Amino acid sequence: MLTVRNFRKAYQDRLVLDISRADFPAGVHWIKGRNGSGKTTFFRSVAGLLPFGGNLILENRYDLRKHPVEYRLRVNYGEAEPIYPAFLTAWELIRWVGATKQAPLGQADELIDRFGIRDFMKAPLGTYSSGMLKKTSLVLAFLGNPTLILLDEPLITLDQATTRTVLDSIRQSRQQGISFLLSTHQDVDPVDLPIDFTWMVGQQTLAPFPQPADQ
Repeated sequence: MLTVRNFRKAYQDRLVLDISRADFPAGVHWIKGRNGSGKTTFFRSVAGLLPFGGNLILENRYDLRKHPVEYRLRVNYGEAEPIYPAFLTAWELIRWVGATKQAPLGQADELIDRFGIRDFMKAPLGTYSSGMLKKTSLVLAFLGNPTLILLDEPLITLDQATTRTVLDSIRQSRQQGISFLLSTHQDVDPVDLPIDFTWMVGQQTLAPFPQPADQ
């Protein structure tokens, strides 16, 4: 599903990640690691928001460097702490992202109701609470026809009902063939959300966890 080769990311002279090889099969992947280990940097790079060294290839076909538009159409990202232009409304942002992601007719309205933002979606984003911003980011993360959805701390600042909605949405999307990279410090019951693969970010690299027996 996602192929990582010779990935390297540094900020000025500080190396953050150096991943020679990682292969993500289709499914739900839980990316673990301490704060500051590079999880968000990896997510933002995979989403096409940060420059990096190496190659990211989706479905053995779409290389982010060679096919940037096709790749980004198929990869969505929900940030841990989203920041949006304060003067825009959620509705304006959703319409723009929906058009960019070629969202199916009626999908935006369905997601707006699913995540419960209709009552405030036409107010300026600068007036939103952290929970309202998080719900808006989740609508954007599911828009379009993604192959891969990246969710960085998707459960923080959410009430219990919306947390359940997020878990249900991930599980249902997985059944439809959509893969996920998740990062969360909160325990997830495998009954609520089956995790197919677990990875650990640490010591400037990314590796399967637990390590395969032959390593």
